[in-house]
Amino acid sequence: MAARDRYSRKLECARCGHSGFADASENDDKRDGDIGFRIDDMPVGFRPERPSGNPAEFMIRCNCGNVFRFLQKTIYAPGGEPRRRNA
Repeated sequence: MAARDRYSRKLECARCGHSGFADASENDDKRDGDIGFRIDDMPVGFRPERPSGNPAEFMIRCNCGNVFRFLQKTIYAPGGEPRRRNA
């Protein structure tokens, strides 16, 4: 059995602000074309919308109905999380 690279990624809904950390893993051997991506643990309030073996195509749905990609293009500076709007 091949080893797997494991990591966590923060999921945050842009619509309602709900957040949590998803535990994901990929095949350790990157020589093969298939990286074997999968989410091992999804935080409460999120669910897979369109699962994929490619993290850039894996879509997630928040309980509020918002759908977004597992890999986001937004990168925050250290300590620069987005500000929450007061409703």
